[in-house]
Amino acid sequence: MLNPSEVKVVLEAALLAAQEPLPISELRKIFDEDIGADTIRRLLEELREAWKDRGVELVATASGWRFQTRASYQKFLERIHPDKAPRYSRAVLETLAIVAYRQPVTRGDIEEVRGVTVSAEVIGRLEARGWVEVIGHKEVPGRPALYATTKTFLDDLGLRSLQELPPLEDIAQTLDLTPTPPPDPQPAPAPQSDPESRPAPDESAAAQPSAV
Repeated sequence: MLNPSEVKVVLEAALLAAQEPLPISELRKIFDEDIGADTIRRLLEELREAWKDRGVELVATASGWRFQTRASYQKFLERIHPDKAPRYSRAVLETLAIVAYRQPVTRGDIEEVRGVTVSAEVIGRLEARGWVEVIGHKEVPGRPALYATTKTFLDDLGLRSLQELPPLEDIAQTLDLTPTPPPDPQPAPAPQSDPESRPAPDESAAAQPSAV
């Protein structure tokens, strides 16, 4: 039977070799003997502490635990991995922020907040990236799709849950958005076409640190 130190080494090796976050339920399957979830969690916390002064850190995300490069070292790694992250239009990032903070929302809800029509291409790009998905349909005429963020979205931000999202004001400042005023009791004007031609900001507002 492995002692706690040996179990910790095995966990470390498994996480360093993994291509994606591993939940505790998967990590328990590595061992022949039954090691409790609380024990695994405690050893992972010890591992996280042991790596705290290194260029790589152990973090818990929505999908599980993983090793990743610390964000403060990203600028050095970009010199040997110069590939740029995909760039997204203002419309895509604004839509993502609305879904993240007001989910579940319909396309109509998003249009009401933004004041412009949300094209299928905008939603499609978020779905293709794996950040947004349909989780159901609103029980109103037409039964429009309800959109919400995914575990992949949280993983890419290095978060465990939506409760860890930064304040909306921070996101609004990053995306140069303004707070949404209370709904006008009078009928709103018809949505305008989405100005997709605006300059696209860098995706760094929602980029994750490089995984090991």
